[in-house]
Amino acid sequence: MSRGSGRGPRPARLSPADLVRTGASGLRARPLRVVLSALGIAIGVAAMVAVVGISASSRADLDARLASLGTNLVTAAPGESLLGEAATLPKGAEDRVRRLPGVRGVAQVGQVEGASVYRSDRIPEEASGGITVYGASLDLPETLRAHVRTGEWLNRATSGYPAVVLGATAAERLGIARIGPGTRVLIGEEYFSVVGILDPVALAPEMDSAALVGRDAAAGRLGADGHPTRVYVRAAPERVAEVREVLARAADPEEPFGVEVSRPSDALEAKEAADRAFSGLLLGLGGVALLVGGVGVANTMVISVLERRGEIGLRRALGATRRQIRGQFLVEAMALSALGGVAGAVLGALVTAGYAVTRGWMVAIPVWAPTAGVLATLGIGAVAGLLPAVRAARTAPTEALGSG
Repeated sequence: MSRGSGRGPRPARLSPADLVRTGASGLRARPLRVVLSALGIAIGVAAMVAVVGISASSRADLDARLASLGTNLVTAAPGESLLGEAATLPKGAEDRVRRLPGVRGVAQVGQVEGASVYRSDRIPEEASGGITVYGASLDLPETLRAHVRTGEWLNRATSGYPAVVLGATAAERLGIARIGPGTRVLIGEEYFSVVGILDPVALAPEMDSAALVGRDAAAGRLGADGHPTRVYVRAAPERVAEVREVLARAADPEEPFGVEVSRPSDALEAKEAADRAFSGLLLGLGGVALLVGGVGVANTMVISVLERRGEIGLRRALGATRRQIRGQFLVEAMALSALGGVAGAVLGALVTAGYAVTRGWMVAIPVWAPTAGVLATLGIGAVAGLLPAVRAARTAPTEALGSG
């Protein structure tokens, strides 16, 4: 007799593929419970993927806008004097700024005080629509990189005549979508022909609710004093900091402390930073949802172990080891979580794509977001299923068969 003849039969070994099939069979036996348990995981992963994807799409859109608009636009506007009174930019500010080294383009607008814009003289005076009238330089669109949606911009021939270009919001408030030879608006006491409508100006949103007339028309027909309200400066990209530092003194050599200098692109970048902070909060909420889903998986697996004590006892009686029982339930928990993770990643990607398309953004979903989501669910499934798997493995065959 061989030395090993006294030993019992060796238990059959289960390959990883066998473990997967065994775990999947437990899921197929209870499809409704699987769907409900995976739903919590799916919601958490979908929330995380959507937050990351929408944030990335928003940043991609902002980066594209900044690339097209440029971050080299600097503005000078009147602030407060040393006595706390409202300051005023001098009339020659635009010409002095134009002579600065590194300046590629300059334009200014001057607000016409007391001028309101109406569709006709039958509109009540209090219903002005919040439209501001500016006398504008002819090279304003080039400096701001603004585009005329319909019609044309002012030129040397029309800048002294009653002609006006409306901002996008101003045109909407006045109910003007198209312009023709008879399209006019009342500014002050005189009708002005509408010659153009601008697209929204990202770096100068104040232009959206503006009515822009030529500087000569503003002075001769509307009584503008000629002082600029804001000076827009397009600097060489490598000299933005230098121009920004000397702009106040160039705009008003006598009272430079009364000039406020800003870079409009900073506001967009600050908005991006705020969006990132808000996205971090939503990402944390998605993580909480994922944790709740993991608790649901653990609860499902505990119930599954209690309901399948007879199956566990039978398998143990037929020679299955504790390790194999433990592996079966652990794989089942991980598969359940993975199903929710994959479904959540797909759902999150669809939500991101839908939201980005409605906002006119390009869809940008980092590859790591859905990948990390699915891998995280595998880890959560392993943790959630560990205790039920250990409990199942410790079940004695006789006890399990007797209870089944």
